[in-house]
Amino acid sequence: MQFNLFTLVFLIATFAYVITLLWLNLRQDRAVAKSFDAVPAEFSEKISLKQHQKAAEYTQAKLLVNHFEIIFSTIVLLVWTLGGGLNWLDGAWQALGYDALNSGVFFIISLMMIASLIDLPFSLYRTFILEQKFGFNKTNIKTFVGDLFKEFILMLIIGLPLIYAVLWLMSFMGEFWWAYVWLVLTGFSLLMFWLYPSYIAPIFNKFKPLDNLELKAKIDNLLTRTGFKSDGVFVMDGSKRSSHGNAYFTGIGKNKRIVFFDTLLEGMEDQEVEAILAHELGHFHHKHIRKHMITSFVISLLGLALLGYLINQAWFFNGLGVETMSNHTALILFTLTMPVFSFFIAPISNALSRKHEFEADAFAAEHTNADDLVSSLVKLYRDNASTLTPDKLYSAFHDSHPSASIRIAELKRHA
Repeated sequence: MQFNLFTLVFLIATFAYVITLLWLNLRQDRAVAKSFDAVPAEFSEKISLKQHQKAAEYTQAKLLVNHFEIIFSTIVLLVWTLGGGLNWLDGAWQALGYDALNSGVFFIISLMMIASLIDLPFSLYRTFILEQKFGFNKTNIKTFVGDLFKEFILMLIIGLPLIYAVLWLMSFMGEFWWAYVWLVLTGFSLLMFWLYPSYIAPIFNKFKPLDNLELKAKIDNLLTRTGFKSDGVFVMDGSKRSSHGNAYFTGIGKNKRIVFFDTLLEGMEDQEVEAILAHELGHFHHKHIRKHMITSFVISLLGLALLGYLINQAWFFNGLGVETMSNHTALILFTLTMPVFSFFIAPISNALSRKHEFEADAFAAEHTNADDLVSSLVKLYRDNASTLTPDKLYSAFHDSHPSASIRIAELKRHA
């Protein structure tokens, strides 16, 4: 195994990544503990001290689990790379005598399956111990195992042909293979975005049309006022897995759906649901979804172009513990190590996302009552046990939405 200067760069970047994550977690823990005995004044009328403390304990419990996940995942990363894990797995498939394309596909699929098994204990703990302890889990073993089986089948049906296509293009399309791969991945993403509402999401959840006629009339009126067209308003059986509430838009073109979790509708007044929907419509009005997609496509193009350079550099492979240069190992090495090197630009993308949230809130305040959106958000913070006092630096790196107090204060300004 030949290590080089890039090995040292990788180790320094990984160390900085891990230390920063753990430090941010400690900052978040201290921020939550500091306000444990007092509800922030702007929330004291609607959130009790007991509910506030439950949110603090829930946040701290998640942080503790995340401590272990950070350390464990870093060890796994080092085992796969510098520890020779990828090198061994690649050699094992090559020894079976398959051609380069099939060997690469089997290598990637087996790696994905191993990664899923490694993550399984954490997933079980989060679902059946952590979420159960705080009263959020509604998933049973049958549903949990069923979801794993469905995900595996989808990986084979959808993921396997995509992996074949990508590795084939990398092998046979010459120096600029990365441009062809980008076109395929971009088309695939758009196709999945279109297919997801009607064909993929129903595999995991049941969707039924909204049957609250009074609320539906309000929603139809709001859609007419804002000039928005969708494939319908649906209620999803989110309570099948969790008591957390949420709402979202999905799909593109004419195949767009508005989806409310049944858990959200249970605790909201009609006008509050309308305000939440107006916020989501704000994202479409300001073309946030389109902007996000374009940005992600540009970033993926730049990333693939960078991989197009690294794939011919022996120091890239050797520096990360892989002896034999190949398309499939380059793809996996790039995928495994990019989070380490890109983590420190997270505050930039989160800042842009929070700007979009403020714009969507302003749109909602223009087309509905801002006070209704405030009350709905407070209920969501309360019912989902979201911390009201996050650390600013932690939030900058991890949160795509503004903190509760800042967001509420801005909405009250609109009101």
